[in-house]
Amino acid sequence: MLSPRLAVRALIMQEDRLLLVNAFPGEVDDLWCAPGGGVEKNASLPENLAREVWEETGLRIAVGAPCLVNEFHNPEDRFHQVDLYFRCTITEGALDDSWQDPEAIVTRRRFFARNEMAGIRFKPDSLPEVAWSAAGISYDPLELLVKPRQARKGGA
Repeated sequence: MLSPRLAVRALIMQEDRLLLVNAFPGEVDDLWCAPGGGVEKNASLPENLAREVWEETGLRIAVGAPCLVNEFHNPEDRFHQVDLYFRCTITEGALDDSWQDPEAIVTRRRFFARNEMAGIRFKPDSLPEVAWSAAGISYDPLELLVKPRQARKGGA
């Protein structure tokens, strides 16, 4: 039996806008998600999250309280990932289009207003509700993994 992959993600709000990244090199897909990624052993969840956000955005953050547990799965190949989302604040830096993700995974990053969320593809489905809510922690069980698709002409 395969163990679920554990990942951490940051909900970063600035001027009532949510930071999202596109983790598809070459803009091969128009799906946006919160910055973050896989947890490495021998580092705390906040340490892993701070590292991932730095790599993907060039921002330094303070990691706050957890706000969402989301599970993704793909029944076809038994992939299962548990994402732990934390409310975070920027402590240093600003988005810069010249920033290069050292792993070359994230190529686009930007802040979205709540009304812009209806015009983009994003995961998880509950992202806007959680991001713009002051509620405690939410849970999304077993959301189907979204497979990449071609980006729409003109970008996302």
